[in-house]
Amino acid sequence: MTVFGTDMHLATFIFVVCEVLFFVSQLVLYLQNPAEKNRQYYLILLGLLIIYNIAGGLFPDPALPIDINLQINLAYGTGFVMGAYFPYYFYRVFELDDLRWNARIGVWIFLIAPFLLFFCIGLPLLDDLPATIWYGLAIPLVYAIYLIVIIFLSIRKKFEGSQNSLEAILTYSAAVPWVLLPVFSYVDASQFVEVICTNGGFIIITFLFIRKMIFENRKVFAKLNDSDLRPPVDPSAFFGQRCAELGLTKRECEVAEKVAQGLTSKEIAEELFISERTVNKHLQAIFKKADSKNRVELINALNSYSSS
Repeated sequence: MTVFGTDMHLATFIFVVCEVLFFVSQLVLYLQNPAEKNRQYYLILLGLLIIYNIAGGLFPDPALPIDINLQINLAYGTGFVMGAYFPYYFYRVFELDDLRWNARIGVWIFLIAPFLLFFCIGLPLLDDLPATIWYGLAIPLVYAIYLIVIIFLSIRKKFEGSQNSLEAILTYSAAVPWVLLPVFSYVDASQFVEVICTNGGFIIITFLFIRKMIFENRKVFAKLNDSDLRPPVDPSAFFGQRCAELGLTKRECEVAEKVAQGLTSKEIAEELFISERTVNKHLQAIFKKADSKNRVELINALNSYSSS
């Protein structure tokens, strides 16, 4: 069943609508806290999936006023780009370090390069789609099988000895449909089968993403609650502790406190009802104990509270 007189399957259209709405909600959350890298990676993946669903659902269609070869390149190109980004997403978000080379270099050699060579250059020159698909997907097909093994080994290594075997199973289940994109294209699978598999994998990814964000937010809130339960800090108590650490006398501590307030020797003398000469004598003793040469260094020393 298609929609709006196009070749887009109803299932594809439903997925696109739901994913666009979810993309907007996640974008709002990301804009509130752009430091959340995992959400940024997720938004990129979701955006690529939406574009892939739209392009794969609409193209190629001879009824559309767009060059048929361009439509084919758009349909296959979005799949190649999404497939190339997928290992990078798993490498970053799931911290699968064994995917580093494939995520940064391998996908360019075995996915992007064949697409550019056979689809972008070969298809317009030869105008032979079956041959383009046959040769253009051969390398990505072998690479996809290789990636399935590498991802499986990476996930097993990461979760080895872990009690959370369910997460390992879900992580691998989410990866397989995306890695098999070249296989779907190679065997000319129907749009319905392809969209169900890839979007089904994305649903699992979304579940794992939300689960991960919940755990991370819980940790943040726990830290905030812990800090809220701590008694308020008294600056004067810290200052007195630092004076004691430096071995200052009561009078020297009073002089040091006035220095920290930015008072001159004359102003300190007036406030403490002592002579300016006495203030300077106290300052010399304080400088020596604090290992400081001037007032700036003294203030820094007084503010360098010990962790003990």
